[in-house]
Amino acid sequence: MSTKKSFLLAGFFSLSCVAGMAQSAKVVADKIIAVVGDKVILKSDIDNTITDMQRQSPGVDIPANARCMTLEQSMGVKALVLQAERDSLPVSEEDVAADIDNQIRYFIGAYGSKEKLEEISGKSMYQLKEDFKDGFKERKLAAAMRDKIVGGIRITPNEVKAYFDKLPKDSLTFYESELEIGQIVVFPKASRESEEYCIEQLNQFKQQAESGKKDFKKLADIYSDDEATQKQNDGQLDLNRTQKGFDATFMGKAFALKEGQISSPFKSAFGYHIIQMVSRAGDDATVRHILKIPQITPAETEVAIKKLDSVRAKLIAGTMQFGEAVAKYSEDETSKFTGGRRTNNEGSTYITIDQLDKDLVVMLKDLKVGEFSQPKEFENERRKKGVRIVYLLSKSEPHRENIKDDYNKIAQRALEEKKNLALEKWFNEKVGTYYIKIDDEYKDCEEMKKWTNHATVATGK
Repeated sequence: MSTKKSFLLAGFFSLSCVAGMAQSAKVVADKIIAVVGDKVILKSDIDNTITDMQRQSPGVDIPANARCMTLEQSMGVKALVLQAERDSLPVSEEDVAADIDNQIRYFIGAYGSKEKLEEISGKSMYQLKEDFKDGFKERKLAAAMRDKIVGGIRITPNEVKAYFDKLPKDSLTFYESELEIGQIVVFPKASRESEEYCIEQLNQFKQQAESGKKDFKKLADIYSDDEATQKQNDGQLDLNRTQKGFDATFMGKAFALKEGQISSPFKSAFGYHIIQMVSRAGDDATVRHILKIPQITPAETEVAIKKLDSVRAKLIAGTMQFGEAVAKYSEDETSKFTGGRRTNNEGSTYITIDQLDKDLVVMLKDLKVGEFSQPKEFENERRKKGVRIVYLLSKSEPHRENIKDDYNKIAQRALEEKKNLALEKWFNEKVGTYYIKIDDEYKDCEEMKKWTNHATVATGK
């Protein structure tokens, strides 16, 4: 894929939130460089988008014509928004708010804390969310319009072959060995004595913090079993009541607290916790927590191994299908809704060896396609001990891309090309129906040709 195409795909629906947020206080002068209908594009919009792309992709070269490309993309989004408004496409305030909350959480993760984000932006959480509203609503409208234009497009095997045949054979992608892996996971149940010991420890920490004898932050740093927050933030987490994918019990306990209050010990999907409410503003809260994970004994692990041995026997005998076994027995929430398949960071079920934990690599060493491993102990990223069976669904050898081994990947690219062509056709038909105005600095851009044919060229003043 060319640098230009990569840049276009990376930037098509991006919002330059981080760069714009960080630079907003420095902008002295700005100007309108394009207008589509009643939608304006500012010079700072382009500057911030490019800065944000450089920050997000430090290893990717920004093309010399990046400003022209970014302006063309921004104008395309504005056109989609205009048409979505004309067609009265529905975009709910709740969906917009959810997207903003996700973006805010990303920023908090990037900068380390809510306070640091507010310091860098010079704005409160409320002000940031208000600033993001219009931009996020436009992005939602543009995406809805794009889906209306290309959502029904499909591709045939003949079209996939035609697409592949025109690819330069000397530039076909070389793939390392890729695996499709399924797993069934069971987490051994700790004894009541082990659970009660965790509760006793947490009660002691609560008493020490409430009495002022110990600082909650230090207790979390020393004793918490949650390494992610323990090492980075002394047990601190930034929460939003509406965020999805978070443990519901933890969230409920957190938002029941007043500032400074410490919860009693409670159980979540990860173990036992106590939470301290640090600060709260509406649906946003900063908390600290201490996690204790009950110790698992060899006897408890053996119970889980025997359970999965029985499941494996049914799979080998063919009396139970793998998907059925996942639904009935697996306790791994991350793969339960993918039919047990492991996915990489991009959500693909095709995984390379370097994307697997070392214990899983060892389990796969002598496993053939279609086989099920023996149950083995492992520890997940949160140090929770489990037992798993691994199923090797497929394994490709290192190879140059070809239509036999890589049909699905090629078909996906061919479909995207077909959608892009349909989108380009739509733009060419619609652009003349909008009022267009472009600053003379950009009038000679190659990317602007389809727009300048219908545009009033601005003076640049």
